[in-house]
Amino acid sequence: MPTSPDTTRRIPAAAIRSYMTDAFRACGLPDADAATVAGAMLDADLSGSDAHGVFRLPGYVRNLKRGNVNPRANLRVIERSPATALIDGDNGMGHLVVTHAANLAVELARASGVGWVGVRRSNHSGAGSTYAAIPLEAGMIGIYSAVSGSNFMAPWGGAEPLLGTNPISVAIPAGNEAPVVLDIATSVASNGAIRTYAAEGRPMPEGWVISREDGKPITDGRRLAEGMFVPIGTYKGSGLAIVLGLLGGPLNRAAFGRDVKDVNAEQVRETNTGHFVIALDVARFVAPEIFVAEVNRHVRDLGASKKLPGVDEIRIPGQGRLARRTDRQTNGVPLSATLLRQLDEVAKSLAIDAIAARG
Repeated sequence: MPTSPDTTRRIPAAAIRSYMTDAFRACGLPDADAATVAGAMLDADLSGSDAHGVFRLPGYVRNLKRGNVNPRANLRVIERSPATALIDGDNGMGHLVVTHAANLAVELARASGVGWVGVRRSNHSGAGSTYAAIPLEAGMIGIYSAVSGSNFMAPWGGAEPLLGTNPISVAIPAGNEAPVVLDIATSVASNGAIRTYAAEGRPMPEGWVISREDGKPITDGRRLAEGMFVPIGTYKGSGLAIVLGLLGGPLNRAAFGRDVKDVNAEQVRETNTGHFVIALDVARFVAPEIFVAEVNRHVRDLGASKKLPGVDEIRIPGQGRLARRTDRQTNGVPLSATLLRQLDEVAKSLAIDAIAARG
């Protein structure tokens, strides 16, 4: 979505949180669940994952109102061992289900050193970094992945989109430095970035999308239906998407490949979205203070290393995220005028106060 100063307004984080909490409550979620989902979405907005925050609320409200997502999901742990668990999300909001999974992973890791929690019968859950970062609060390493809700990529060399842009996020504590947080899709460009270019009528860079017919680049967003997303690193990204998809899908008895329903189409049944979260207790390997000191040292060393001509800064995963969170918590989250109008319409339809009325 656009973020230029002429088309955006800074909205306080507290106003966005209360607005989303009220919206989900109006859609039938219990108070605590509504707050959890709103908190996970706000985390995406604060971190700069704008396509996964309040931007998604109108679509979520539609699915809840149409009965496509269960507002009063009964989350159940259907398999559990000292270090693993499998959660049935009862077709609930993905943010609620995966937050529960991440917290359970931390609980298992405290007892066993590692906790791997799989999820089935869930839905889209927003930004992966939100859940990989939950173990950080316990001084642990967090890893998150999921099977995307739509298939936009083909197995390398194929002409049929049978793979999602299955993301992976890893969060590593770093003491005085910003936590090292990597959150990437397995496609060259994310679905959100591609859809934004298309919506704004801007030509997409070559190498983002290729034709299903002949593999040639597509740069015209109006031709997206003819195309497939390009994986990162060619066959390597395709292989990574397959591996992550199998771990998030079949391992959890969740959808993968042809079984994935396109969430951009009319949803008439459960998506059965699969996820997994891993929490790793650093203390089982090395004293936490020694580990974070080493991470600090290496982060500083990498950031201060020699740069190529014309490069201003060496980017370390997580530093930009922390800077955005600091800025947005203080100065508000930039929301486009178009999005604010959409959110006002949602507020009217749900009979709740608009964001602007929340200070």
